[in-house]
Parts: sequence; C-alpha cells; structure tokens
Amino acid sequence: MDIYDLFFYMSLFAGFMMAFNLGANDVANSMASAVGAKAITIRQAVFIAGTLNFAGAVFLGSHVTATVSKGIINPAAIADPKIIMVGMFSALLAAGVWVLISTLTALPVSSTHSIVGAILGFGLVAGGPDVVNWLKMVGIVMSWIISPFFAATIAFLIFTHIRKTILFKKDFIHQAKKWAPIWMGLTVLLISLSFLYKTPVGKSLELPFFGSLALAFAIAGAVWFAGRLAVNKLVGDPEEGAEAVESTFRKLQVGTSCYVALSQGANDVANAIGPVAAIYLISKEHVLLAKADVPLSLLVMGGLGIAIGISLLGHKVMSTVGEKITVLTNTRGFAVDFGAATTVLTASNMGLPVSSTHAAVGAVVGVGLARGFSAVNFKILGRIVLYWVLTVPIAAFTSIIIFSLLKWAFI
Repeated sequence: MDIYDLFFYMSLFAGFMMAFNLGANDVANSMASAVGAKAITIRQAVFIAGTLNFAGAVFLGSHVTATVSKGIINPAAIADPKIIMVGMFSALLAAGVWVLISTLTALPVSSTHSIVGAILGFGLVAGGPDVVNWLKMVGIVMSWIISPFFAATIAFLIFTHIRKTILFKKDFIHQAKKWAPIWMGLTVLLISLSFLYKTPVGKSLELPFFGSLALAFAIAGAVWFAGRLAVNKLVGDPEEGAEAVESTFRKLQVGTSCYVALSQGANDVANAIGPVAAIYLISKEHVLLAKADVPLSLLVMGGLGIAIGISLLGHKVMSTVGEKITVLTNTRGFAVDFGAATTVLTASNMGLPVSSTHAAVGAVVGVGLARGFSAVNFKILGRIVLYWVLTVPIAAFTSIIIFSLLKWAFI
C-alpha cells in the first residue's frame, strides 16, 4: 500500500468522524427550538432529524462539490499534491476533534468555521501566508457578528408581532384564525425560496430569478388559501385559551424544523465528504482538481455518520440551545425557526457570510430579549460566543500540529 492509498483509507475514517460530529452538533440548528418548546420530544427529534438528514445527504446532497479548499487557500500555489492530500486529511481530523470537544461540552459551534480554520492552519505551514485568502477570513470574522444579530433582530420582530396581533388581543382566537393562514403562507414561501436557492437540487433547476419568485409565491398563495378554508381546524378549541394558539404554531414549527433538517443534510454533508472525495481523486490521479465528484457511496457514508451522530450525542447541544438560553413556547420557537431560516436565506443570497449555527442561537436570544434581559441566560451565551471565537484558531493550531507530524513521518 503506497502513501496515496493509505491516506485515502484514513480519510474515510476522518470523513465519517466529521459527519458524525456534524450530526451531533448541527442537529441543534433544526430541532432545538421544537424540543425546547415541547412540540416534540428529544427522542422524536433524534428520529426525525436522523432520518431527514440522511435523506437530505444521500438524495439531495451535492454530487459535485467545490469544497476542496473552501476558498481559504489557493491549492495551485502548493506544487506537491501529496502535501495537499496530507493537509486535507489533517484539516478533517482537526475540525472533527474540535467539533467533538464542543459537542461533549454541549456547546454549538460552526462546523464550517472548524473546517475553514483547519484548512487555514495547514495552508499557512504548507505554503506560507501568501496562499491564504485573507479577505475570506475577514468575512468569517464578520459572520460572528452578522448572523446572530440579523437572526436575533428578525426573531425579536416576529415574536413581538405575534404577541401584539394575537396573544395580547382580547379576541385572540379570532386573531389567530386571521393570522394563522398568513403565517402558514409566509412559512411556505420561505421554505420554497430556501429550497430553490439553498439546496443542490433546487440550484440544479436553474430557474430565472423572477421564475423562482413566481413559483414560490404561487405555492405560498395556495397554502394561504387552503389555510383560510381550514382555519377552524387549524386553530384549536377556544376553551383551551392561549393553548389553542400555541397548538397552531406547534404544527408550523414541526414543519419548519423538518425542512431545516432535510436541507441541513443536503448542504452540510459536503463539509465532511468533499475533502474525502478530493483525497480520493489525488490518490488515483495524483493531481488536485478544483471540483471533486462525490460518489453515492461516500454520500451514504456521510449520511450514516450524520444520523449516528444525531442518535448518540445530538441531545447535548439540542438541550443547550432549546432549553438553557431562554424558555421557549411554540410561538417563540416558530419565531426562532423563521428568524434563523430568513437570515440564512437572505444573507447568503446577498453574498454575506452566515453560519446557520450562529443564526439559530441568535434567534433564540432574540425571542428571549423580547421578554427582557432577565429572560436570557447570559452565562451560557458567553460560553457559546467564546467557543465561536476560539473555533478558527484552535482548529488551525490542531491542524498545524497534525500536519507537521504527518509530513515529518510520511513526506
């Protein structure tokens, strides 16, 4: 077995570990608010998220990915493909270890930033500061501010609107019947646009901008109309009081959580499997290609890794985001999902760097702040932010150590 085969087989392990950690940590993005609001139990969340993430990874996951360098370094500046191969393996391992440590301490971090930091680390050692795209790094730092504040603001405004127009009204049942179909239509509009612009399958349709808008508005309009017809069934028994309103938003919240889980699998599997595919190509062709075709078998491996990660450790971070930052109800949880999804869709389409993890946490804080500062656990929030800031330097430093050792041993 030569060095190429050896690193390909080792990269399978590292890729699976990264996928496992994606599932264990990122599941909080999709299911935490639904669990925190008691819309579903942790066991149900694990089953739903595991199934939908796997389906998203295998059936909607990108078969062609450009995640070889994530745009952080210029691989062309590093002449020896063996260096790139060892570096990508070191990056996968370093990022996986950091996300695992974060999961075990029950704190949500950005898996994308972990990979970015790790690639930055080996890039600095292998090619020097000139191979690093520092402008991209500035964008990463900006995302620590943009994503959470954007999501917190939107979630704050949505929950404030729900309180003002429904919960604080005397005739809140009548108001709920009026607003529930509107929120259903808006939710489906958001999901439709997000599917068209954020998933590999949606992007492959290559619909023109106005065509996408027209399709999304048509689907949302149909859902709004159906909601109007079924409004009496949507809103619960008036004798249940405010719980009748909460039960309506519970259904919406479960729907948005399921969608986020599906798209999460489709988008995030490339973080773990893209570098494995790149290493595979280097091992066979002995050259680095800008894009790597991902075989279905690797996507299945990634999907399985994500599902197993959710099953074994997903409850830890889900509990922190859904229960320990602030108390969530179904209306608050709906505002969280809507705020986070809107942020990711809007900001990424504007070319702004966003993290879905940061957006989810920011949205939870936003609905908490709608009830005052005392409703938010700033001690937990401080620990989370500290981990966000530490992610890039720790992943980079770990990657440098692993890369240096492997380079000394094998090259």
